[in-house]
Amino acid sequence: MKNEQLCEHLRQIKTIIQPKDLVCEECIKTGDDWVHLRTCQTCGVTLCCDDSPNTHITKHYHKTDHPVIISAQPGEQWLWCYKDEIFAEY
Repeated sequence: MKNEQLCEHLRQIKTIIQPKDLVCEECIKTGDDWVHLRTCQTCGVTLCCDDSPNTHITKHYHKTDHPVIISAQPGEQWLWCYKDEIFAEY
């Protein structure tokens, strides 16, 4: 990641928290489906993306104010900062 293009939240990420399981921790409780998964870089929860019916990761951000997520999709290596709306690959 190029530091000059990153916000303070992305610069604070020193170690990537990978998903424990490739499931949306909320959808699995209700039997709902998801499209893609994202992992919070503050607490490590893995939840569904905004293309999924329940948009759990964005709801998590609004509830907790945890700013940075990664894609939990195999083969994808990117981060997103909700606060500053900045995308970065790693």
